[in-house]
Amino acid sequence: MRNRRRLLQALAAAGLLPAAATLRVQAQPRFAADPFSLGVASGYPRPDGFVLWTRLAPLPQAAGGGLDPEPIAVHWEVARDEAMRDIAASGRALAEPDWAHSVHVDVAGLEPARWYWYRFSAGGAQSPVARTRTAPAAGTLPDALRFAFASCQQYEQGWFTAHRHIAADAPDLVAFLGDYIYESSWGREHVRKHGTAEPLTLEDYRLRYALYKGDPDLQRAHSACPWIYTWDDHEVDNDYAGDLPEDGMPREAFLARRAAAYRAYYEHQPLPASMRPRQAAMRLHARLPWGGLADFHLLDGRQYRSPQACPRSGRSGGSNVVEVRDCAALADPAMSMLGLAQEAWLDGGFAASKSRWNLIAQATLMAQLDRARPGEGKRVWTDGWDGYPAARRRLLDSMARHRLANPVVLGGDVHMHWVADLKADFDDPASPVVASEFTGTSISSQAMGQKAVDALLAHNPHLRYGRSDRRGYVRVEISARGLRAEMRGVDSVKVPDSPCRTLAGFVVEDGRPGAQPG
Repeated sequence: MRNRRRLLQALAAAGLLPAAATLRVQAQPRFAADPFSLGVASGYPRPDGFVLWTRLAPLPQAAGGGLDPEPIAVHWEVARDEAMRDIAASGRALAEPDWAHSVHVDVAGLEPARWYWYRFSAGGAQSPVARTRTAPAAGTLPDALRFAFASCQQYEQGWFTAHRHIAADAPDLVAFLGDYIYESSWGREHVRKHGTAEPLTLEDYRLRYALYKGDPDLQRAHSACPWIYTWDDHEVDNDYAGDLPEDGMPREAFLARRAAAYRAYYEHQPLPASMRPRQAAMRLHARLPWGGLADFHLLDGRQYRSPQACPRSGRSGGSNVVEVRDCAALADPAMSMLGLAQEAWLDGGFAASKSRWNLIAQATLMAQLDRARPGEGKRVWTDGWDGYPAARRRLLDSMARHRLANPVVLGGDVHMHWVADLKADFDDPASPVVASEFTGTSISSQAMGQKAVDALLAHNPHLRYGRSDRRGYVRVEISARGLRAEMRGVDSVKVPDSPCRTLAGFVVEDGRPGAQPG
C-alpha cells in the first residue's frame, strides 16, 4: 500500500492523474494475456524528443481490451542502445480507461539527430523494444532525409506486406497519408475479414483499430522509426466532407459518430497531446521541420472541407464524376478543401519557411485528372482536388507568391502511383510548373485497371507516370542537391511474404520544379 501511495503521489505531481483518480490505480496489474498485443509506436520527432505510444489490450477484440475500467501505471524507458542498458530518459505514465488504456508520452531533453530505442512495461509484462529518432537541430543542414510514405490499407483486401518492406528499408520516418483503417467492407478476393459491422460508436471504432493494429507487418513498420500522419475519409465515413456524411445521416448523429472516430484515432496513434480531440474537433494539421533541409506541411483535407459539388440525386455529400460544364458549383471560389483558416495557416507557413525543401503531405492527388475521352469536354471526380479548383489555385498561387523553395506535394487515396507536374493552369501546355507531385499507391486497397490509367496518361500530359496494378508505397531520399522518389510495389497482396520491387524512379533537382525519370 505504501508503494502504491508513493506512485499516486508521483503521478499527481506530474499532472498524470485525473481529478477522480483514487487508490484504485493498478500499479501491479495482472493480465490475462500480453497487454502489448497492439505493439508500440513513436511519432512527431523534434530535435529534443518525440511521442511514444502504446495501448494496453490483453484481449484486443473484447470490450475494453479485456481490462477492468481502472487506471493502470505504465513504465517507459528510452535508451541510447538497443540492449536498453544506457538509459537516456524514463518515467511513468497513466493508462486511463476513458482513453482505452492508451499511453502517449511526450519525451523531451534528448540529443538531436540521433537514434534511440524504447520500451514499456506494466505489471510483469514488457513490450518489444522499438527504434525511433530525434530530428536534426534547427539551422543545421543534414546530409540526407530518407522517408517512406504510404496510405490506404484495407484489411480484407490484402496482407500488409508492404509494411514489412518499409521496415526493412529503415527510413528516418514514415508519413502515413490517410485511410489507416476502413470503416466499410468492399472489394473482391478477400484474404481475411473485419468480422464486425461498420463502426458507428466509440467501442466499434476501438475494435476496428485493434484489429488493424494487431497486424504483425504494420507493427514492424511502427517499430522501425517515428511516424507522422494525416487522415482521409475512411477513418470516419466514406467521402464525408466536414459535418456532412455520405449517406444522409442527420448532422447531430454524424457529429457524434465523427467524435467517436476522432477519439479512437487519437487513442491508437503516437500523436502529441496538442492533438487530443475535443468532441468532434481535432487539430491534426501541423508543421514538422527537419533541420534546415526540409519542412513537412501536414494538411487535413476532411474536417474543414466544403461539401462536394453537384452530388448525385438523393445523396448528401459523396463523390461523383461530373461534366465540368454541367456543374457551375465547381467554379465557386468559396469552395475549399482545407477550410479558410487552414489555408491561411498554410500560406503563413510558406511565407516563413527557410528550408531547402518543402513537403506538402496531404491525402489525395492534387494534379488535374480529366477523365473524359478526347473531344468530350472535361470530366472530373468531385471528391478530390478537381472538385475544389479555386482552392487548388490559391494553394499553388501561394507557393509561387512566396517563392517557396522546392515544393513537393505528397498524396495517397487513389490507390495508384502518379507522378505529376503541378501547373498554374493545367489546360495551358505553356503554363509554368509550380511544384512536383508524387502520389503513392495503396498498401492493399484495390484500384482501377492499368489500361484505364494508360488512357488517362495520354489525355493528361502533365501526368508523367501512372501505375495502378501494384500495391505498395513510395521511398524518398532528399539531399540539398535533389530529391529521388522510388515507386515501390509488391508482386501480390494475396501472398503474405511477397517480394517488393522498385517500379520506377524519378528525381527533382534543387531549384528546378518538375520530376524527371532517373
